[in-house]
Amino acid sequence: MNARTEMIGKLANRRPGYTLDREFYMDPEYYRLDLEHIWYKEWLFAGHDCELARPGAYLTLQVGEYPVVVVRGGDGKIRAFHNSCRHRGSRVCSADHGTVAKLVCPYHQWTYELDGRLLYARDMGVGFDPAQRGLKPVHCETAAGYVWICLAPHAPDFAGFRAHVEPYFLPHRLAEAKVAFESTIVENGNWKLVWENNRECYHCGGNHPELCRTFPEAPTVSGTDGADGDPAIVAHWAKCEAANLPSRFLLAGQGQYRATRMPLLRDAVSYTMSGKPAVRRPLSAGVTAERIGALLLFHYPTTWNHVLGDHAVSFRVLPIGPTQTQVTTKWLVQKDAAEGIDYTIDELTRVWTATNDQDRRIVEENQRGVNSPAFEPGPYAPTHESGVAQFVDWYCGALERSLGTATRLSRVA
Repeated sequence: MNARTEMIGKLANRRPGYTLDREFYMDPEYYRLDLEHIWYKEWLFAGHDCELARPGAYLTLQVGEYPVVVVRGGDGKIRAFHNSCRHRGSRVCSADHGTVAKLVCPYHQWTYELDGRLLYARDMGVGFDPAQRGLKPVHCETAAGYVWICLAPHAPDFAGFRAHVEPYFLPHRLAEAKVAFESTIVENGNWKLVWENNRECYHCGGNHPELCRTFPEAPTVSGTDGADGDPAIVAHWAKCEAANLPSRFLLAGQGQYRATRMPLLRDAVSYTMSGKPAVRRPLSAGVTAERIGALLLFHYPTTWNHVLGDHAVSFRVLPIGPTQTQVTTKWLVQKDAAEGIDYTIDELTRVWTATNDQDRRIVEENQRGVNSPAFEPGPYAPTHESGVAQFVDWYCGALERSLGTATRLSRVA
């Protein structure tokens, strides 16, 4: 039996409310199917508009086998391309970030315009047509300060996500912020274990002393239901929405994304050891309400986010192998905030730097245990781990839709 047939069978027979079978977390063929049917088909968070503030500014990322470059053109538009020269395939841009006048392949200096057109290719002979050798485009969209890419020949609809999520994020003006600090770690665990750990706080009290100073452990915060029955959360939503900050629970896109605004503990306003602001300047002058808590967004399979009154934190998940995952964290602050005056990197990043490392260790121990032939799926705690069950349901549904009948998808314009 091949892996595809086996996977279809396991999906059909899986027990709801339980973890997946061991193969989903460690088998190389299952990982290949994840890439093909999830990562190469869904919209993926690439970075932020503010990282590409000027024409020629670019960022790169690796999605499975695909290197991608995202760049702002001379016309101000952000585009994405396969980061592979149309000559002999070398990566055109090798740095994580940079700014260039043109995109120049370092191998033989083939030169591309920022919109992907081939401008110069030396000594290619009679009959060579540069118009046929531009960089291959990747679907690219922006929404409220976030840049998204899709590697599929035909991309899923993006308009619904934008319409749902932009009202929550636009008041924070993240497109006008700046990245104050960025860190990347590698967790030696399958990307789904990284997500499962993120989608519950059942583990927080015993593992995250820094985060638990300000972030509630209540299952209504990290889960996907029950929040509208919590009087404190409902009151928080009402207060924030009176200040024109959309806050109520949104779960859409067949469970692919969620947005909601949650209160922090007691009088905390930021993820710091004291609960006080990490940044003196507010993230946006347009948000004047106090104690707005954290605007939370997840979008499977690449990102979860926390937007506060003084700063924002975005997380990007990228698979490296069957049991390796890259997690990149970016801390965004108001664009004119000055390091050493308005904030310090230590105060800004301390809580999530510690939490990320703690989560890395958790995921790695989880992976070691799942690798055991003795592992068998266990039950989720129905209240505390409802968010984990929701993620697994989304993952299995997305696989089933991709492995089964084709979905109507939109073509690149």
